[in-house]
Amino acid sequence: MDLKIRPPRLQKGDTIGIIAPSSPPNQESLQRSFLFLEKLGLKWKLGKSVQKVNGYLAGTDAERLQDLHQMFADPEIKGIICAGGGFGSARYADQIDLQLMKERPKIFWGFSDITYLHTAIGLYANLVTFHGPMLASCVGKDTFHPLSAQMFQQLFEPMELHYTEAISPLQTITGGVAVGELVGGNLSLLTSGIGTKYEIDTKGKLLLIEDVGEAPYRVDGMLNQLRLAGKLADAAGIVVGDFAKAEVKKEKASLTMEEVFAHYFGKLDKPVVSGFKIGHCEPHFAVPLGVEAKLDGNHRTLTILPGVE
Repeated sequence: MDLKIRPPRLQKGDTIGIIAPSSPPNQESLQRSFLFLEKLGLKWKLGKSVQKVNGYLAGTDAERLQDLHQMFADPEIKGIICAGGGFGSARYADQIDLQLMKERPKIFWGFSDITYLHTAIGLYANLVTFHGPMLASCVGKDTFHPLSAQMFQQLFEPMELHYTEAISPLQTITGGVAVGELVGGNLSLLTSGIGTKYEIDTKGKLLLIEDVGEAPYRVDGMLNQLRLAGKLADAAGIVVGDFAKAEVKKEKASLTMEEVFAHYFGKLDKPVVSGFKIGHCEPHFAVPLGVEAKLDGNHRTLTILPGVE
């Protein structure tokens, strides 16, 4: 398989860039997250739009895009960690200088709405990025889990990640073993990319999906769109992450999320395992996207190669 560029690892004393590519982050929570960065031995520089509020966006599209470009261009910045997600990263996807990212590979870390950027960067800058907990929305909160904190160590040294049932109960929807590049992220964002230049490529790859606050009928619709676009058939295997806050109003009849997954994945001739604590959850098991991984549906394990050089 064509290997993506692994960014250089972080060293203690390095400076990271903090940006808000989507919605305005909670400032108090962001401030609290700095203590964690200090413990990691990191310094930081804030993007200009991090403290801006433009409705549901952190500043204008141009301001958020400029922050993204400046952090990649600045030689002092060794990695970029997103303050939070929300909405809005796709609004400037077609203006991103992806050549800059290819020429200056750096750690880029976030999830949720950041999925759109992960996909664009993976497709056109050929760079490994990281699907992991963000500063204001995760790290600065009281619920931040020790395992979530531990996952940041993969940025300082190349380490193989092993997910087993020691971390959370897993369910095999379809058995088998598959090896492929790990791609994907937030299901809503993956779906919104279908039919665009930023459509996820799942051919021979392990597709990771997760989401939050989406009822089973909504997830059903999104999985059907992926199915009709050939994305489920193309994938080598499917890693089903966390689908939090998916409760249905009691008075409404509904299929369960498990029934929805069984419908779309049950007849696929490839490994599909659900229950991974990857997504809007604690702990949040952070993973590199764009590296080779192995999903074993028979033994319910996921093994992922290192994300940094």
